[in-house]
Amino acid sequence: MLKYFILLFLLFSACQRDDANQSRSLTFWCSNNAGEITFAREFTRQWQRNRPDKPLRYQPIPEGQSSEEIILASVVGKTTPDIYANMWQGSVEMYAKARVLVPLDTLAGFRAFINARCDSAVIREITSSDGHIYQVPWKVNPIMLLCNTRAMDGLSTKGPPYTYSSYTDAGRQFKRDKDGDGYVDQWLGYTEVKAIWYQRLFNFYPLYLAASKGAPLLTRNPNGRLQAAFNNRHAVSVFRFLQTLYRENYFAKERLSATRDPFLANRIATQFTGPWTVEFLEKYKDPGFDYGSFPMPVPDGHTGPVYSYGDPKNIVIFNTCRDPQAAWEFIKTLVDQPGDLRLLELTGQFPRRKNLDTDPYFAPFLTKHPRLQPFARQTRYIKGVDNSEVIVEVFDIISQEYEACVIFNKKTPESAIADAARAVDVLLMSERTIE
Repeated sequence: MLKYFILLFLLFSACQRDDANQSRSLTFWCSNNAGEITFAREFTRQWQRNRPDKPLRYQPIPEGQSSEEIILASVVGKTTPDIYANMWQGSVEMYAKARVLVPLDTLAGFRAFINARCDSAVIREITSSDGHIYQVPWKVNPIMLLCNTRAMDGLSTKGPPYTYSSYTDAGRQFKRDKDGDGYVDQWLGYTEVKAIWYQRLFNFYPLYLAASKGAPLLTRNPNGRLQAAFNNRHAVSVFRFLQTLYRENYFAKERLSATRDPFLANRIATQFTGPWTVEFLEKYKDPGFDYGSFPMPVPDGHTGPVYSYGDPKNIVIFNTCRDPQAAWEFIKTLVDQPGDLRLLELTGQFPRRKNLDTDPYFAPFLTKHPRLQPFARQTRYIKGVDNSEVIVEVFDIISQEYEACVIFNKKTPESAIADAARAVDVLLMSERTIE
């Protein structure tokens, strides 16, 4: 219920404009990641040189437990920046419904620019339930399967790309009790077991997208109301696949993050991860260590492309901005071809633009960084999350059933997914009642 009171407060606050900031510069908040700070500094200076009539300053988002909490606090306190470039896509609908974001499609030149940069599927994904667009698709980090190729090539099973059966067969061969104490201490893989909603974005959800060819978790019924769409064979197969990995000790249940990186230490042979891992591995890998990035495992018999979660972070303009058109003109410099290339060079994160992997403009960078090429190809087949102000609660419900079924083997995949879908439908019905 606390969330609903916050939303009501945001709605009330959105109606009260603060005129005291009319004389200030436009403020641009970026991530506090070192590469993105450099990116923000460069483009702010470039803007200042080219547009001295529209002063703008950048600032890394203030420190806090999470950027999401900082943004919520700034909205409630009416201390929002004009531009924020690191908004999780799943948060946008909540703020859009609270009317604290500028509908970007009302700004001159937005539609033409975004249609040239993004394909129709991305545009549908970012369009709010009211038909407006409140976010600029910016950067993605596709989740893929990283494999220790030397370790996996030594197994008598078909190598990647993996189906569920070939992957579990690799797990059977790879797990070891290396010190003979009766406990497995070498596993095929590891993924976070905590029942925290956002952890499902990096195990269940990319596997669900892979199995279902990018299907949504939620859908609209004939009356236009959202309801659960994941009570299907794809979600059940993902729960069964992960349940098998844990039940058979192919995946570690113990937390490995407190030790030396388990992938580099050869304690695990695979992991579900994004392109940010490449820079780390290149810096710390031992001589002779080799690895490759591949699509997520899929059910046996799967045909067609393999989708995954793209972990999208986007750019928004808050409605406290005194000059939204100037803010949009600045944002365009961040997301045109030179801006996108600079993002790649400084951060290793991928711009969300169509045909990235075949665009000649980006070819020299990808040729120079072959480890990133699989992620560039994967950008053709990625999804964000469904547009719903309660998407966090949806993932929380799935996460509770994930823990009961996948980790503790207390429920069948069929019952766990069915129970999760029923709980999500109740949640969505409650949301409609409050509206």
